[in-house]
Amino acid sequence: MVQEDTELIVRQRIRGLRLARNWTLDALASRCHLSPSTLSRIETGRQRLGLEQLVSIAKALGISLDQLVEPEGDEDVVIRPTPESNGGTTFWLLSRERDRRGVTIAKMRITENRADNGPQVHPGYEWFTVLSGTVRLQLGTRSILVYPGQAVEFSTMTPHRLEAQGGPAELLTILDHGGEQAHLPGHRQS
Repeated sequence: MVQEDTELIVRQRIRGLRLARNWTLDALASRCHLSPSTLSRIETGRQRLGLEQLVSIAKALGISLDQLVEPEGDEDVVIRPTPESNGGTTFWLLSRERDRRGVTIAKMRITENRADNGPQVHPGYEWFTVLSGTVRLQLGTRSILVYPGQAVEFSTMTPHRLEAQGGPAELLTILDHGGEQAHLPGHRQS
């Protein structure tokens, strides 16, 4: 049963990656030196998966064999964030610690009475989108109002500070390692 499930996932990956690239069966087949009918039978489960074919298909798709055949995994995919508050700011960590992409994703709620530690500066980039309320972004000498649905991305080597404008504001943010250490409770540098 486990092998059948893994084979089904591999077949779905092959077809999904092919379609994501807008490739026909003929296009992928020519790239991996298989006939279109063989590739069709592989995708539909009417032909056994062979190692040589999988190596060729993975290479043609631009991925490693490990990526193509890795098990689906049975880890819990639901993240249950716990709010952490600090001086008028509440964070909900929405990614796992030490995320494999090298970023931290968090929901952030800031209030007008947020503790002001002055502008932050650290290596890297930061990205956020406003979910509700209005955020005033102090970016160097500029003051920028960011409204719901708008997003910003900036170098964090520029002194920056976020403030709620006219009431609480909520945002979704993506921080690199430097941003995580500078902004998230429990991750601050000493």
